[in-house]
Amino acid sequence: MPERYVVIMAGGRGERFWPASRPTTPKHLLPIVGETPMLTQTVERVMGVVPRENIFVITTQAQLPGVRAACPMLPEANLVAEPMGRDTAAATGLAMLLVKQRAPGAAFAMLPADHVVRDTAEYGRLLATAFAAAEADDVLVTLGIKPTGPATGFGYIEQAGLWKKIDGREVMAVKRFVEKPDLATAQACLATGRYFWNAGMFVWRVPVLEAAFRAHASELHACLAAMEAAARSRGWAQALAEGYPQLKKISVDYALMEKSTNVVVVPATFDWDDVGAWPAVASHSPKDSAGNVLRGLALVEGGAGNIIVSTGDHLTAVVGASDLVVVHTADATLVCPKDKAQEIKALLKRLEADAEKRRFL
Repeated sequence: MPERYVVIMAGGRGERFWPASRPTTPKHLLPIVGETPMLTQTVERVMGVVPRENIFVITTQAQLPGVRAACPMLPEANLVAEPMGRDTAAATGLAMLLVKQRAPGAAFAMLPADHVVRDTAEYGRLLATAFAAAEADDVLVTLGIKPTGPATGFGYIEQAGLWKKIDGREVMAVKRFVEKPDLATAQACLATGRYFWNAGMFVWRVPVLEAAFRAHASELHACLAAMEAAARSRGWAQALAEGYPQLKKISVDYALMEKSTNVVVVPATFDWDDVGAWPAVASHSPKDSAGNVLRGLALVEGGAGNIIVSTGDHLTAVVGASDLVVVHTADATLVCPKDKAQEIKALLKRLEADAEKRRFL
């Protein structure tokens, strides 16, 4: 079997999970769903697909200690910190260079750190199919999630019919990517039956990805090539310090995927949730008889449908209120209606602008 790698992107801030999520301990380093950090769950999920020594994690300097603690099963050298965040195209380029130095022709998966997947067996089978597709031809492979509703928080992928069958599974050609749509556009996409959600899960061979950078993001490609040369002469630490600030800040979707004509999609047949904000926790947690999710020392009297998270020895009690998110941490407490949870990012912008309150970010 060809050599295969997995690179996990673990540099996000998880702002919608404030106040639990902070810059050094963001969403993927917390047990938002389950008993272990979401990054740990992601690593364990792919260990059945590739050897652990072939799993990399790309993170930030601030998060590196937390990543080490969450990933004791991985070699220290496989935990790589970006000098600064430069969006997913830069992280993808760095991943390409890391894999290329080990195996120049290998295929690797680029995966987010913070998704929830319960059916790990089916996930492993589908990821293996995506690897086989990438190894069968010069294509960029993505995994598409079948929409369960007209969500406006995801990008969409339109398929253009069967590309070929791999391992007995249909792999579809991709016609185009659609940025996060408004509700009417999302409803129209669903009505056609041709669209998948874009979950940001990709598989490609190093030479095919490098060709895409060369063709569609020549400035990025030139910077990556310079970093690769610098790493050979001066080591990775120096190469990253010098070269990473020069990389354009752009997503891999904008830089490569939307411009490429050799993209195929593997329809996902496993359960999936990106758990984007506090209300999503409810579908993955036990509830009391009134539908309240209670974590830690929490109590609800005369209320229903609440999510209450309390840390330490502090009791958090809610009386006569429903459909709230209440999160208590050592230094901050959040109270908001569940249907306003997406507005937490606006609150954080206010905190950032306030010199006195910035310390609570």
